[in-house]
Amino acid sequence: MGEGSAVVRAVPPAVANVIAVDWHSLDGDEVERLLETGGHGLTDADASARRSRYGANQLEEEPPTPAWLVFVRQFRSPLIFILLAALAVTVALGEHLDAAVIAAVLVLNAVIGFTQERKAEGAVLALMQLVVPHARVIRDGRDEEIDSRDLVPGDVVLLESGARIPADLRLVGVNALQVDESLLTGESVSVTKHVEPVAREAQLADRSCMAYTGATVTAGRGRGVVVATGSDTELGAIAGLMRSETVAATPLQRRMDHFARIIGIAVGLAAIVAFVSGVALGEPVEDMFLVAVALAVSAVPEGLPVAVTITLAVGVRRMARRNAIVRRLPAVETLGSTTVIGSDKTGTLTENRMTVEEIWTPGHRYTLGGGVPDGEYFEGDEPAAIGDHPGLHATLLAGVLTNEADLYWADDELTTTGDPTEVALLLSALTAALEPGDVRTAYPVFAEIPFEPTQQYSASIRLRKDQHTVFVKGAPERVLGMCSEMLTDDGPVALDAESVAEAARSMAASGQRVLGFARRTGADPPVDPNDVTEPDGLVFVGLQAMIDPPRAGVADSIAACQAAGIRVVMITGDHVDTARAIAAQLGIAVTDDALTGNELAELDDEALAGRVDRVCVFARVSPGDKLRIVRALQARGEIVAVTGDGVNDAPALKAAEIGISMGDKGTDVAREASEMVLADDNFVTVTAAVEEGRVTFDNIRKVTFFLVSTGAAEITAILVAVWLQWPLILLPAQLLWLNLVTNGVQDVALAFEPAERGVLRRPPRRPGGGVLDHLMWERVVIAGLVMGAGMLAMFRWELDGTDSLIQAQTVALTTMVVFQVFQAGNSRSETESVFRRSPFSNRLLFIATIAALGIHVAALYFPPTQYVLRVEPIGLGTWFRIVAVATSIIVAMELHKALRRPGDSTRRTVFE
Repeated sequence: MGEGSAVVRAVPPAVANVIAVDWHSLDGDEVERLLETGGHGLTDADASARRSRYGANQLEEEPPTPAWLVFVRQFRSPLIFILLAALAVTVALGEHLDAAVIAAVLVLNAVIGFTQERKAEGAVLALMQLVVPHARVIRDGRDEEIDSRDLVPGDVVLLESGARIPADLRLVGVNALQVDESLLTGESVSVTKHVEPVAREAQLADRSCMAYTGATVTAGRGRGVVVATGSDTELGAIAGLMRSETVAATPLQRRMDHFARIIGIAVGLAAIVAFVSGVALGEPVEDMFLVAVALAVSAVPEGLPVAVTITLAVGVRRMARRNAIVRRLPAVETLGSTTVIGSDKTGTLTENRMTVEEIWTPGHRYTLGGGVPDGEYFEGDEPAAIGDHPGLHATLLAGVLTNEADLYWADDELTTTGDPTEVALLLSALTAALEPGDVRTAYPVFAEIPFEPTQQYSASIRLRKDQHTVFVKGAPERVLGMCSEMLTDDGPVALDAESVAEAARSMAASGQRVLGFARRTGADPPVDPNDVTEPDGLVFVGLQAMIDPPRAGVADSIAACQAAGIRVVMITGDHVDTARAIAAQLGIAVTDDALTGNELAELDDEALAGRVDRVCVFARVSPGDKLRIVRALQARGEIVAVTGDGVNDAPALKAAEIGISMGDKGTDVAREASEMVLADDNFVTVTAAVEEGRVTFDNIRKVTFFLVSTGAAEITAILVAVWLQWPLILLPAQLLWLNLVTNGVQDVALAFEPAERGVLRRPPRRPGGGVLDHLMWERVVIAGLVMGAGMLAMFRWELDGTDSLIQAQTVALTTMVVFQVFQAGNSRSETESVFRRSPFSNRLLFIATIAALGIHVAALYFPPTQYVLRVEPIGLGTWFRIVAVATSIIVAMELHKALRRPGDSTRRTVFE
């Protein structure tokens, strides 16, 4: 054999292109032929040759970003650049205490950012924990256990209950095999596997002849041929998406960067204008440099990063009290900016447990009132007691006796074990006062026929009073084919198969899973245990329809989101009919046909972006589909929040502005990829978090407005003084005192401001908007002019009256401190009068305001601070004049609020 043929022997052509083959569409024999494997498996030599080509069966690891680089990246924000400049200026001026405060601000922000970014790298590491350490394979005809990293395409893997799938497999042999693929598909119900090929275009959740890495075998046994390993598996594809998808910047981060650029431009312009105009007016260059430095210091809101961080931290605490755990600080505000929430269905919108909602028997239809097992069944408006309804009793009885699940009471709590569908049947019986334990005792087992996918039913033969009763449960069409009669109130009559089939179709059309039930009683058991229909067929007794029901309160929460201008869409791996039914129950508006994964595959990105604003239900989607949906929404300018719990959700969770994972039943991978974790796995908590997010951003706006408006006043006063050729009205040290000490106490306290009324009744903020909108900037200008004019007036009055520059600067400084006291009250609400908000509703601000004023008064009389700030005490009469002038800011802000209400057209256009 030549060298070339030897290579082909070691690595068959199909193996060389494993990714290009749709293995699920090929017959099992063809798969084994292409991969040159079979019942004896690979030889060790074959496996070694293939491993040298494809490498180990493990996800690719990337070296983590060096810690020093992560730390340096925290200084890229424009606001941080400004603070660095302010630090350099204060050091140059010899103001070492002020420099130390600014340096502490920079270090605090860098540490927070560094910690958050390092945590984000955990998502792919958590994904790697799903790779199993060992696998049972057939090698050289022997059943042996090997390190799963040694698996190669063509290996034959043996599966049993409880095992985790070690690689992507094409199943070639199954025995009642059921696999939990929820981490990949989002479906909570185990999937029954078979070996028959499926359509080439079948979505991952519909490939019932495949078993994928990380999924778990819940029942039965099976054998599969490895068709993909390592990064070539579906799990590897998700890991690749995770690595390629960067964490989206939050709206707050984008807004703060934009705001910082505005501040940077203001700093530069103010300094240049002051310097140039002063020199042009004949002032010494050295003096004008000092003025320019003072302007730069006044324009930089040094306290803003700390205030924003504290505001976010307060939001974290508030959200935690409402079961929303925030993992990354900037995400606190993001939900308040969200315009679209893409929610997973199972476990988030629904209870993640199957519940029988409807029972049909010949001549009757019963619906569940209340939950299980505390509710009851009704026929119309009347309660249905099983003693008066023989068909209902027979249907519930059959559901209990063809059942391997169990339930029991422990410490007054009901505990269930087993398949979710079978648990639902037990709870259905218990709801109708039929105790499963008592029923099983009264009907001891004679023989059982387990469920097989090929036969589509299970049966149990029970012995009671010397009579053998066969109970059957299965697919309605299969059970109907085994029946010759049906049970009515008057006893068995000839089977009306069409009426039964129509009832089953009606239930299935509403997204419910429907099971049929039948029985036959006789003195002797069936001669052939595999033919329970002998001799005359079975009696059909009824249908039970079940669904994973919506969680309590979710419909109201979705309505609240919609009232807040947030669109809620469902993105699920479940069947489209089920998704539609749940969406309708929850009030998710379906304005266009639901899109399935197959339909998404036919749309390019541009076409998808054109449809996502009209589609509210996306069903049978893959991890890549979810990611495409998120990107399409973002391409339309939406701020997207995504909820999810499985590995399949991780790429979309990472790509969204805010990923929200489940804390109870979610996977570590999903939690690591998300910014927020719901401790109770409940969508209701999302609505609560939206409210807290809006309150958090409102408070950031209030803090920002307070700091910027007082900074504008300082700039106004200094510039006008320069143009009037007055002495410098405030020294750099005095400006830092205002910005970091008296301002710094009050701006932090504004972070604790309680929610304003109607926070969830207004539309989301415009995605492209800044921290402050046009109306707030208008208010900043007015406040800056009023407070600046007040400072100038008091400075001139005191300078002319005392001829003391230090006294005049002290009065101007104190006037600004009192202005800040009143402006903090004005900043508590954008719309409400300061007189309508109790000063005690934010007690911390009340205390902080008194403290700020007290600190400043003490500084006027304490020799060390007199020396550092170059101030001196002022008289009682001057204090009265200062307070009188400072009240002008209350008058100005109250007039602006009264004349420029949010309801006017200008405000609404900007706000929305």
